[in-house]
Amino acid sequence: MPFNLFRSAALVSALTLVSRVAGLVRENLIASVFGASAFTDAFFVAFRLPNMLRRMFAEGAFSQAFVPLLAAARREGERPNELINRVATALFWIVTAVAALGVIGAPVVLWGVASGLARDPAAFDAGVVMTRLMFPYIVLISLVSLCGGILNTWQRFAVPALTPVLLNLAIIAAALLLAPRFDPPILALAVGVMIGGIAQLAIQVPALRRIGLTPRIGLSVRAALTDARTRRMMALMAPGILAVSAHQVSLLINTHIASRLTTGSVTWVSFGDRLMEFPQGLLGVALGTVLLPSLSAAVAADDDAEYSLLLDWGLRLAIVLALPCALAMVLMAEPLTALLYHYGRFGADDVVMTARAVAAYSPGLLGFVAVKVLAPGFFARQNVRTPVKIAVAAMVLTQALNLVFVPQLAHAGLALSISLAAVANAGLLLWLLIRGGRYRPAPHWLRFLLQVGFALFCLGGAIALWIPGFDWQAMQATPL
Repeated sequence: MPFNLFRSAALVSALTLVSRVAGLVRENLIASVFGASAFTDAFFVAFRLPNMLRRMFAEGAFSQAFVPLLAAARREGERPNELINRVATALFWIVTAVAALGVIGAPVVLWGVASGLARDPAAFDAGVVMTRLMFPYIVLISLVSLCGGILNTWQRFAVPALTPVLLNLAIIAAALLLAPRFDPPILALAVGVMIGGIAQLAIQVPALRRIGLTPRIGLSVRAALTDARTRRMMALMAPGILAVSAHQVSLLINTHIASRLTTGSVTWVSFGDRLMEFPQGLLGVALGTVLLPSLSAAVAADDDAEYSLLLDWGLRLAIVLALPCALAMVLMAEPLTALLYHYGRFGADDVVMTARAVAAYSPGLLGFVAVKVLAPGFFARQNVRTPVKIAVAAMVLTQALNLVFVPQLAHAGLALSISLAAVANAGLLLWLLIRGGRYRPAPHWLRFLLQVGFALFCLGGAIALWIPGFDWQAMQATPL
């Protein structure tokens, strides 16, 4: 099974790589065309709002509750179409109502999230328009998540992993082709987000038709919620929403703090987050995507040995891949930032500030990836409460650390707080799995860690010798 999972994870990771590269091109283009200004701060804040709700209603709590129930229905030989249709109906109408409220209350929502933007009235007004343009994106992406959950349960990993590329391509096209047609030009990015959401949903339909599981949305939410399995899923989602909300609320608080720091702080943190999400997406998302259906199947079969083996495999792979990435990001923060963003209106000071955020995010990379491996161990057993409690504790820890780090490190302190809280989150999940007897580590972990440590020492030495001997910011003069 681990070999088959490795092939699936490699496929998801390879397709995610395409998406992340497109994402970096997107961020590179935004940096060079728009720079780090109040208007780019406004875009990232406005885009963060639907992204927050997307992770709450779609990729986070919904997927964690829906996939195990769908896997159980499939294993028991039930026809899953009725469950899928009722879930699709409930999800669509609930999220549509939330999106409508967001469109109506956009000025209040934006001010509450980033009141610092009000220092520039033009940027704040642009942020309100972009918030209204992008809030309906959560309806589209929630349906995309539903379709992706179905395809992943049927071991069709390729299409869901490829769909994020379309969002990045749409934003890139909007920046290049539509920006001159808008005033201010930054509004084109919001239009690109909506075009990308439509494309992401459209590409899923043929794959669903091939397996005969295309969701059908009804008109009655009440009828959908009367189904016992739908109610069970909603009950599982409730603590999951709280768990995801804890992290998202923490990000919103950080965004609010960043908006009140030096102009450009939101953009610097966002660009740093994008660099951290590159390896996190390749490793964490891929591992979490393939592990949850397999862990759910192991639990349904009451196969504790397979369950433990899957977690052990996921953790070892996370360590051997995430730690070198984290070390390289710390030591190469400035070269990576200069190479990817130092073009056009993105100046030398912006490189320095973004590199600080990158370095501060790096220690949390293993924590972020490990959570993607360990949390499915609880979700597969339909235990959402434990990760929720830990996520809430991590949120509290993040804000407590902000009190310590932000006065000293400014925007980089925000990134460091998130990183350390992620490590604590993963550590608590691992400890509880071992203490509860659910996960029994395989032999030879000490030898494995020593081998990884030696490799890290060699990697760090090689980078430390090479990096200081080059003027990375001087490359802006010869961008090609």
